[in-house]
Amino acid sequence: MMDFQVVVLAGGTAKKLAPLVSKEVPKALLPVANRPVLSYVLELLESSNLKDLIVVVEGEDAALRVGGWISGAYVDRLHVEVAAVPEDVGTAGALRAVAHHLTANDVLIVSGDLVSDVPPGAVAATHRRHGAVVTTLLCYAPVSGPSDTGSSAGKDKVKKSRYNIVGLDPTRQLLLHIAAGAEVEKDIRVQKNILRAVGQLEIRADLMDAHMYAFKRTVLQDVLDQKDTFHSIRQDVLPYLVRTQLRSEISANGLHKVEDNANGRVSSQNYVTWMSQHREIAPSAYQELLALSPRSPENALRTHKCCAYIASKSKYCARLNSIQAFSDINRDVVGEASHLSGYSFSSQNNIIHPSAELGSKTTVGPQCMLAEGSQMGDKCSVKRSIIGRHCRIGSNVKIVNSVVMNHVTIEDGCLVQGSVICSNVHLQERVVLKDCQEFGVCSSCCRSHL
Repeated sequence: MMDFQVVVLAGGTAKKLAPLVSKEVPKALLPVANRPVLSYVLELLESSNLKDLIVVVEGEDAALRVGGWISGAYVDRLHVEVAAVPEDVGTAGALRAVAHHLTANDVLIVSGDLVSDVPPGAVAATHRRHGAVVTTLLCYAPVSGPSDTGSSAGKDKVKKSRYNIVGLDPTRQLLLHIAAGAEVEKDIRVQKNILRAVGQLEIRADLMDAHMYAFKRTVLQDVLDQKDTFHSIRQDVLPYLVRTQLRSEISANGLHKVEDNANGRVSSQNYVTWMSQHREIAPSAYQELLALSPRSPENALRTHKCCAYIASKSKYCARLNSIQAFSDINRDVVGEASHLSGYSFSSQNNIIHPSAELGSKTTVGPQCMLAEGSQMGDKCSVKRSIIGRHCRIGSNVKIVNSVVMNHVTIEDGCLVQGSVICSNVHLQERVVLKDCQEFGVCSSCCRSHL
């Protein structure tokens, strides 16, 4: 891993996360269990002895805030260069902007919104073992039923936007096809030369792209230079490399074409695994093709491999790329993935800061967090929820399956269930909020009122 250069793409003020993000709180600093989400990636990298990082942030103001936080939180622990890029340049554009800083043979690209315990070294080892031009981390997409309150706004079943359509070789190490989640409803188009080469292709719809990639630097830079319209690593760069990985072998070896009636299409609705009927090249022959010496003049620079590392089902992997994901990850990190939180839990399996104050007959259940300086009145109940810093909560308040951010005031008799309440919000007496995922500060004043 010491031979890898690391780039963390931390985003900016993503519009789809409004009102959670703002000029004051860019995406990288959104709280997960009252810690900035970016801290989870930085500490994952630190645990793998990756301490020399480039963190790319969209927007100068956001970059200053993120850089200031990193300087204070990781002084003497990490060496981080924070690079500001224009907003909305996309992940490919962000890499172009820092490409001149990349000098190592291989580059590890990680999304700053990733919360995971999958070791980056496993991805790097797969990349090096196969001599790949790109290796992507694939994780099992989480599938859950309704929350324990019966609300569908909790961890609902995986939405189709989280799916990826992935094609793998029989060893499940070579990435032969990848399509966006939006294409789940459509037929899958697979390159004929790939079908001819592998003989057998496994189509998977239960894996998510975790946005952790190991790239061969020279190939990445060439693609970014030559394909200046590419906007996204996931949508443009990765599919391009996957799509083109076998064209040169087919041409160089003069292999005959498949019949025209083999249209290379398979319905994603009806098949999870599809076996190709066209076996002009057996899988073993494909392995031999990919193992050809790069010194051979016939094959030099004509082949490249795209690989995948599939994490174990026991590993946690999620991205904070939606408001629903914000809720889910916050609850997970004080629940099933509590080992990621970095906190010590009490005997009641919760976290209550010593400076927090609880009124008479107030209960804070398991898998809950109450941050410093927050106060709760009498006869309150908190279940599977996160409450941020310096909140003021009245009496007879119930908070269930929710995230309450910092400096929130909730007056007596309120019910908050399956909701996210942004910082500085003020709920007046007896307000009921159910399944409200975006309750934030209004534009006309400094606080929201109900």
